[in-house]
Amino acid sequence: MRGDLAEQFNELRDQLDKLADDASFNGINLLRGDNLKITFNENGTSSIDIQTKNGDALSAANLGLYDLIAKNLDADADIDTLLGEVKMALANVRSQASSFGYNLSIVQNRQNFTKEMVNTLQTGAANLTLADMNEEAANLLALQTRQSLSSSSLSLASQADQSVLQLLQ
Repeated sequence: MRGDLAEQFNELRDQLDKLADDASFNGINLLRGDNLKITFNENGTSSIDIQTKNGDALSAANLGLYDLIAKNLDADADIDTLLGEVKMALANVRSQASSFGYNLSIVQNRQNFTKEMVNTLQTGAANLTLADMNEEAANLLALQTRQSLSSSSLSLASQADQSVLQLLQ
């Protein structure tokens, strides 16, 4: 019975390692200790490095979970020791998950800020370039009317001067 449990533990342990090996994206596997550098601006002065603690892989061996053999489970004290090691490994995984979650929060906040800034700038640019066609047509008509009136008044003023000159002659 305890031998079967030891085999199941070893199989689960191996499956967790395989799952961690498969958890990569674009060639970066944070669970294997790869470093992910995220740059927030174009000149690289604002960035964040995301990596496991000490750059160590999250593997069963690094977490202190080794292969079990049935005789390791003969005494209740050995089982208690194993449970203590599993609890420590679980605490390490939770701590790393918390660290990854914190970094994710930072990246999401920066992403939301950047999206909002882009939306604000696009709205401002659109407001600068878009014009109300009816209002602009009315302004153009008003300018054309002023130009026509000033041409007419200039013509009338010129004719009045000529009339005065003719009277004086």
